[in-house]
Amino acid sequence: MNERLIGTTTLRLLHGDITRQHVDAIVNAANSSLLGGGGVDGAIHRAAGRELLAECRTLGGCPTGEARITRGYKLPARYVIHTVGPVYFQQTNPAQLLANAHHSSLRLAQDHQIKSIAFPAISTGVYGYPMHEAAGVALSSVIDFIQQNQPDFELVLFVLFSADALEIFSQTLARMP
Repeated sequence: MNERLIGTTTLRLLHGDITRQHVDAIVNAANSSLLGGGGVDGAIHRAAGRELLAECRTLGGCPTGEARITRGYKLPARYVIHTVGPVYFQQTNPAQLLANAHHSSLRLAQDHQIKSIAFPAISTGVYGYPMHEAAGVALSSVIDFIQQNQPDFELVLFVLFSADALEIFSQTLARMP
């Protein structure tokens, strides 16, 4: 299962490159400095251009579980929402911090009247969050946010970089009530 309707919002899973998504905002799995890094973070900074780094320097970083918003610059997306997920083995409650990262991102999207947003699999790269666990937390936190806040989102995408990640997210979504 790669799609579900939640109220008037379509939740969709796809295998692809988040930097190529034509949505209002993409979510960056950033580090707390917001100054770029590896994985999704590095790819987004490279695709957006130097202006993104310059704007990020003005933000003063971001704590784990919170989010900040910038312009998208050379990306197809108008905005980048930078969120810091937990380092799995260094946090006492990584599930709550990962849920907070998704909620904070969605709240910023709602505040900026964003209609379509794309998420990567936050914290599943070098931050070591197991994909099966991350999929459950990510999907349930997004579904909960939409059900509780009834935002005007038309589309929430999870753009998974590997076919394995897509399969795990798909199986997880299929098991959810």
